[in-house]
Amino acid sequence: MSESVLTRQRNDPAFENVWDELRYRGLVHVSTDEDALRELLGGEPIVFYSGFDPTAPSLHIGNLVQLLVMRRLQLAGHRPLGLVGGSTGLIGDPKPTAERTLNTPETVADWVSRLRGQIERFLDFGGDGAARMVNNLDWTASLSAIDFLRDIGKHFRVGTMIKKDAVSARLNSDAGISYTEFSYQILQGYDFLQLYRDHGCILQTGGSDQWGNLTSGTDLIHRVEGVGVHAIGTPLITNSDGTKFGKSEGNAIWLDRELTSVYAFYQFWLNAQDADVVARLKVFTFLDTAEIDRLEQATAEAPFRREAQRVLAREVTSLVHGDAATDAVIAASEALFGGGDLAELDAGTLIDALRETPNTTAPASITVAQALVDTGLTASLGEARRAIAQGGVSLNNTKVESDSQTLADAVLPAGVAVLRRGKKTLAGVFVE
Repeated sequence: MSESVLTRQRNDPAFENVWDELRYRGLVHVSTDEDALRELLGGEPIVFYSGFDPTAPSLHIGNLVQLLVMRRLQLAGHRPLGLVGGSTGLIGDPKPTAERTLNTPETVADWVSRLRGQIERFLDFGGDGAARMVNNLDWTASLSAIDFLRDIGKHFRVGTMIKKDAVSARLNSDAGISYTEFSYQILQGYDFLQLYRDHGCILQTGGSDQWGNLTSGTDLIHRVEGVGVHAIGTPLITNSDGTKFGKSEGNAIWLDRELTSVYAFYQFWLNAQDADVVARLKVFTFLDTAEIDRLEQATAEAPFRREAQRVLAREVTSLVHGDAATDAVIAASEALFGGGDLAELDAGTLIDALRETPNTTAPASITVAQALVDTGLTASLGEARRAIAQGGVSLNNTKVESDSQTLADAVLPAGVAVLRRGKKTLAGVFVE
């Protein structure tokens, strides 16, 4: 992570105890003993962990919640362990509806490496509170089935296991659940035990939908070691209308720019609803309470300015992709709507931006009128000609005067042209 991004990350000085900050930011949905956790997090440094399974080649913005919780706890002086599940990723935690597709060991190993790189960008690996990365394949690869059943499995009760939400949902579905996925909670519980033994880890954080897996670990440590450890379950982030946050028609917002471009990532946050933006600022930024309160007031008094959304988009995009990439997409956003020179934009950023709009591929000899039809900005050539005659069409932010004009003299260095109808309706032409 760039130095400028790291220096922007700090806990809010309004809170003497990071537990109180987590509560303010709405990051505690369920937990073990709250009073004990507040005392623990306000005292001497502890070791804690959060785990990430390589069930995809990238983390997404749901995982970002955990990454930022880890960072907040580290800023408060506590020592993080970032766990990538090289073994649990070979199985996958139970989904509510159906069995996961098992990936090959080679694929999982590749994804472990990718996720590790993403996690490392959010943690500090120097100083007294240095973070460490761990892989649960290191302590499970040599574990025999007999040893696993004798030493670990004997501490779990089937009656308790089937009551876990994820397991219960599958047992009551047509798909049922395999013994493989049923055993996942034992493996995650074993992770916590191993990290307790090897590193003195006494806290695990995760999403509230993982609560059954989190408590598998706290229960196992209590049974085997006779000590109490803790877990914090963060809420599942949803939009104000109750829909699942960050997904539209099954499309996740990934942290890998090859899967979700920086431009698309920025636009996602920029399009936050007024009813959601303050909660997003609390969860996904390191802005202090005073600034969040100011932005909340600005949203109430002048929502049309969308100041809170612009701050949110800049802050989160900078955290994930860095300042330079964020500056590039902001410049592209402004230039696309007439606020800058399109020819001066970074070519890759401009191409990414136009892929998010209606677009077509065409030769430079195509007329603007035909391009309007091909990109869907107009329904017919007649409508395209009328729009041009009325002065409502621009090409690369220059008003189009004739419906016979072609793209030949308007191809930008990135090999594209930008069409706009009216003030806000854009399309891109990728020139052959």
